[in-house]
Amino acid sequence: MNEMGGGGEEVVALLPELLLLAGAVLGLLVGLWTPQRRQVRVGVLAVLFCLASAVAAAVALTEPDETVFDGTWVIDTTTGVVRIAVAISTAVAVVLCSSAFAGHARETEVYVLMMLGSIGAIALAASGDLLMLVAGYLLASVPLYALVGFVKDARGVEATLKYYLMGAFVGVLMLVGVAALILAGGASGYEELASALPNASVALVAVGVLGVLAGVGFKAGAVPVHFWIPDVAAGTAPAVAAFITTVPKIGAVAAAFRLLAEPFADAPVDAPLLVAIIAAASMTLGNLAAFAQTELLRLLAYSTISQVGYLFMVVAVAARTDLAEPALVIYLTGYAITNLGAFAAVAALPGVSTIADWAAAARERRWLVVSLVVCLLGLVGTPPTAVFVGKLAVFIATADGAMAWLVVVAAVNTVASLFYYLRWVAPAAETTSSTGPVTTVMRVPLVTVHAAAVGSLLLGLGAGAWLTFTAG
Repeated sequence: MNEMGGGGEEVVALLPELLLLAGAVLGLLVGLWTPQRRQVRVGVLAVLFCLASAVAAAVALTEPDETVFDGTWVIDTTTGVVRIAVAISTAVAVVLCSSAFAGHARETEVYVLMMLGSIGAIALAASGDLLMLVAGYLLASVPLYALVGFVKDARGVEATLKYYLMGAFVGVLMLVGVAALILAGGASGYEELASALPNASVALVAVGVLGVLAGVGFKAGAVPVHFWIPDVAAGTAPAVAAFITTVPKIGAVAAAFRLLAEPFADAPVDAPLLVAIIAAASMTLGNLAAFAQTELLRLLAYSTISQVGYLFMVVAVAARTDLAEPALVIYLTGYAITNLGAFAAVAALPGVSTIADWAAAARERRWLVVSLVVCLLGLVGTPPTAVFVGKLAVFIATADGAMAWLVVVAAVNTVASLFYYLRWVAPAAETTSSTGPVTTVMRVPLVTVHAAAVGSLLLGLGAGAWLTFTAG
């Protein structure tokens, strides 16, 4: 990996992040001078900057790996894929929010907060230093606390308070972990820690690993720091829930992957086993809790917790097999597309919150049901969707990393998850007359569901080309 030296060149290397930051700043300025009924133009601006960031990140993927700013920021395949996935996911979430918050007094701030949160997600993934990781954690958290609070009803206030308090508590744990690792290794950089931790105090390293993993686990939504997810998803708008359960998770999983591949690889504590246990617990508890849910957003919230389990499988074997990084690349991308599509399906029928009511309202909209089926079966891992390819790659990588028992647990959970996904779509496929509430379908989320279903299929069929591009 090359070390870039020139200050100007280092700044240019952060072009994708700078474009997101420019979009946030410019959007805030434009919003100050824009009438309330026309604030959607800020959303258009945000989408354009997100797409420009994705293009810049795609171009950067063709360049050699490098580190900038004294090794604190790593630009490699993992960072490149996260940049693209985060930028495109943010653009989709902004489009969804343009429908949900049209005419809102603080519509501009919604888009700006999303842009800032997306930079934080990328910072998590690109961090090559523990102090940068903490900064990424804060940037991926604080804007989202405000974002959840835009729905000012009782559930929204409760969700915001729970999200903030748990985020603050875990943030303290993370700071303790960072301090312990710096004391143990004498440095904060991943490269220096990778050399120093094998001979460091076991107690200090254990505290450090637990604290840092708690931080990235919170942003990913992993057990046992997952309790905020169902309340936040159900207490805010579906468009915001889609963003919060997708974008920070992408960055956090990539951050955990980098930690296990570098500083924790040879640490005197068994970090891979700890992550494997977290993965098994997340997929199992997420699925078990989803079985009893009748509210759609809470069902999807527990689904996202279970998905963390599958993603953390490849994190556990990050340093054990060369198959880990390609598996991470395809799964993260496929998950982002599919999860956004599932939440968009809820947003497409506003005012409908339960499985029964959604099914009744959707029976006359067959293409919506078809696209939802593609997204939900994609989350299960059904061919030829992108998540199927990603899950298959994760299973192979995990087995190659000598964790066959985790593959067995994941396979059982995959079959079990089919039950609650089908429990959602099966009533909508019935031919009986609708008895649910009459609701107007929202066009923007509807188009998003269809686009996500098509994108999941295309990425699944073209997974080989995507992996070749990211590897090149």
